[in-house]
Amino acid sequence: MGATRLETVLRRDRVVVAVSLAVIAVLAWAYVIWLAGRMGMPGTDMAGMDMSGMKASGMDMGAAMAPGFQAWTTADFTFTFSMWTVMMIGMMTPSVAPMLLLYAGVGRKADENGHPIASTAWFLAGYLAVWAGFSILATIAQWLLTRLALLNPAMVASSAVLGGAILIAAGLYQWTPMKGVCLRQCQAPIAFLASHGGFRSSPLGALRLGIAHGAYCLGCCWVLMALLFVGGVMNILWIAAIAFLVLLEKVVPAGQWISRISGTLMAVAGVWLLAGAF
Repeated sequence: MGATRLETVLRRDRVVVAVSLAVIAVLAWAYVIWLAGRMGMPGTDMAGMDMSGMKASGMDMGAAMAPGFQAWTTADFTFTFSMWTVMMIGMMTPSVAPMLLLYAGVGRKADENGHPIASTAWFLAGYLAVWAGFSILATIAQWLLTRLALLNPAMVASSAVLGGAILIAAGLYQWTPMKGVCLRQCQAPIAFLASHGGFRSSPLGALRLGIAHGAYCLGCCWVLMALLFVGGVMNILWIAAIAFLVLLEKVVPAGQWISRISGTLMAVAGVWLLAGAF
């Protein structure tokens, strides 16, 4: 009886995948929200933050999360990398859901026809590996900006010139052909699969396919993540706004126009910020 129920649940691959993605996203967001609250940053201001007692696994959270107070240690770098990785999982998991649901549905039919493909988990692992790689670069960027004293304790660009430059660069990138190509691949899972030889039967093949999809997603969204240095790396509302924009671009048919309109607004905001700096 128990085995029959289990088989019934496993047949509902799309439901299982959808629930799993929701759990992953919720856990990631819960961690980010908890961390922001723990650091005394519900918004964008860390003024008066108490650094005492904020240790995690022997690591000084204050050093990693409040740049400029002291030099980073290996533990600080590891903590910041983990923070970026979890944040990327929370932000990007919802936007990859259509692709994974398609994968799960095809996987069930392929299994019934006697030609099984690799588990959806392998594809997701490849996809998330790309964003883990990006998190390393983001951590290095945060460390470098900290060393140059270009981030304030709230992890916001302390220079209006830097903030304006990031906004203008992000806005212009939204209009580039590369953005358009990457966004189209993310918007059309079937077209992506057709152009990459379809699903894979081996785990390694599915992993590589996930990496390829993640690379397009990274090419589409990396510059939007740079905006975190403008609004605050741990500003929950800012993180949510960027994640929502990413989701809109990928799931709404008019995603290309959403990208360009938002890009124009970013560029205008960047010019306004630069103008105020002089």
